[in-house]
Amino acid sequence: MKKITGFYILLLCLVQFSCKDDFLTTTDPTRLGTDVFYKTQTQFEQALNGVYGQLQGITNTAYLGQEFISDNTTLDFNPLDRGGAAGWEAFEFSTVNPGNGEVSTLWNNHYAALYNINYALEKLAPATIDDAAKKEIEGQLKFIRAFHFFNLVRYFGDVVLTTKTLSTPNEAFDLVRSPQADVYKQIEADLKDASTLLPATYPAAGKGRVTKGAALSLLGKVYLTLKRYPEAVTTLKQVLPLGYSLNANYKDNFDPAKKNGPESVFEVQYQGGNDLGEQSTFVYVFAPRLSQGAVTGFANTAPSGRNIPTNDMIAAYEAGDLRKDISLQTGYTLNGTFVAIPFINKYRYPHTISGRSDNNWPVLRYSDVLLMLAESINEATGPDAEALGYLNQVRKRAGLAELSGLTKDTFRTAVMKERRVELAFENHRWFDLQRTKTPAELAAFMNAYAAKEKASPTVSRGGIAFNALDYVYSDFEYFLPIPAPQILINSKLTQNPGY
Repeated sequence: MKKITGFYILLLCLVQFSCKDDFLTTTDPTRLGTDVFYKTQTQFEQALNGVYGQLQGITNTAYLGQEFISDNTTLDFNPLDRGGAAGWEAFEFSTVNPGNGEVSTLWNNHYAALYNINYALEKLAPATIDDAAKKEIEGQLKFIRAFHFFNLVRYFGDVVLTTKTLSTPNEAFDLVRSPQADVYKQIEADLKDASTLLPATYPAAGKGRVTKGAALSLLGKVYLTLKRYPEAVTTLKQVLPLGYSLNANYKDNFDPAKKNGPESVFEVQYQGGNDLGEQSTFVYVFAPRLSQGAVTGFANTAPSGRNIPTNDMIAAYEAGDLRKDISLQTGYTLNGTFVAIPFINKYRYPHTISGRSDNNWPVLRYSDVLLMLAESINEATGPDAEALGYLNQVRKRAGLAELSGLTKDTFRTAVMKERRVELAFENHRWFDLQRTKTPAELAAFMNAYAAKEKASPTVSRGGIAFNALDYVYSDFEYFLPIPAPQILINSKLTQNPGY
C-alpha cells in the first residue's frame, strides 16, 4: 500500500471527520483518539518523539537535494540499469522536472511532519501539564517546524506556509504559496521562541534533543542566508559560551560510539544493532554498487553507489588535511584487487546486523558555527583577527597552517573552501552555493563543474554517452519544481518559472 502523506492525509482525515453516518463515526475501541491522547505530559512527549522520528525519513534522502545535486558527489553509473534516471539520478544530471517522484516525496514528507507539529502545538497550548516541560516541548516543536520550513523555502522558494491545521476539506484547496519573506519571518519567529524556551543542556536521558544552542545556531544560519550579517554575528556569538567545543579528533564526530559529543549541536538520531526500525543505512546507500562487503563489512550486500565523491571534491583537500581520509576513500579492495571508485567514508563503522548501521546524521556542528561566525564577521566588517581566529580553529584541528593577511574577498573564498571540506557529505554544499551566488552565477558555476565531469567522469560510464540534456544548468534550477501532483490537487498552486 502506498504511503498517504501531506495534503492527501489532511484531506482524508477531514473527510472522515465530517461524515455523519453513525457507522462511519463509531469509535474503534482498540485505538486511542486525539481527544483522549493529548492530555498528559507523557503523551505529549510521545507525540514529540514521533515528530523526531519523522526527521529520519526526511534525512535518509536529503543528500539528493543538498549534496548529490552539487559538485561534491556523483554516482557509480550502472549502464545495465537506468531505472533511476527519471528519479534520483536527475538530481545529479540536472534533469529534475515536476513529475520527479523524489521531489514529490520530499514535499510530502515535510508537510506530513508539519501537520503533526502544528496539531501537537494546538493541543499543547491549552494543556495543563508541568509548565517547564510544556515550554521545552513547545521549543522543540517550533525548532523542528522552523527546520522544515527552512529546508522547504531553500528547495522551492515560495511555499505553502501552514502554521495551523485545517477545519474543513475545502480549506486545503484555497492554500497558496506564500512569499519567501513571509516564510522566513515565520522561521525567525519560531527560532527566537525556541531559543528562549529551550534549555542549554538536558539530563543524560534527553541527550540528542534540540537545545538552546541548536536554535541559536540555526537562527544564525538563517540570518547568514538572508545576508543579515550583523544579526548573524550577534546570534552566533551567543552559542560560544554554551559549552560546545571542537573534538580533538575530527573522526569522533561520526563515530557511533561517541554520538552527541561536545561538538554536536544537533544531529538526527538513529539506532542500529536491533530490529526496531530506527537504523541508518548511509554506508549501504553511499558505497560503490559492486563493492559487495568491501565497504559495508557484510558480504552479499548490494550497495546503491550514490553520493560518490567527485574528482573535483577530492582535489579540494589541501596536502596534509587530516579530514580527507576520514571523509572519503579513493577506492576499495575486493578479492585482493584495488578498485578505484571513491566512496564516502564518514559513515563507515562496524555494526552487528547487515543493513542496520548505527550512525547519527550531523545537522549542526560547532565547527559549522565557527565558520558561519567567521564568514558573518568578514561580510559585516571585514577579515579582522577575530574572524581569522574562528577560521583557524577549524584549520588547526585539520592539521593545516593558519591563514593570515587575507582581504575581504580572499577571506570569503577561504571560508567557503573550508566549509566545503570540513562539512563535506553532511548536506551543506548546495545551500552554501545557493546562498552565495545569484541564479545566473550558480548556473555558470555548475556548468563549469559539469564540463570537467563530462570530460573526465569520476566513475566510468561503461561506454554509455551522456544524454544531450545531462549537466545542462539553467538559472531557473536555483529552485526545484513544485511537484506536479500538488498542482493537480490544488490548481491555485503556481509552478516555479522554467519548469
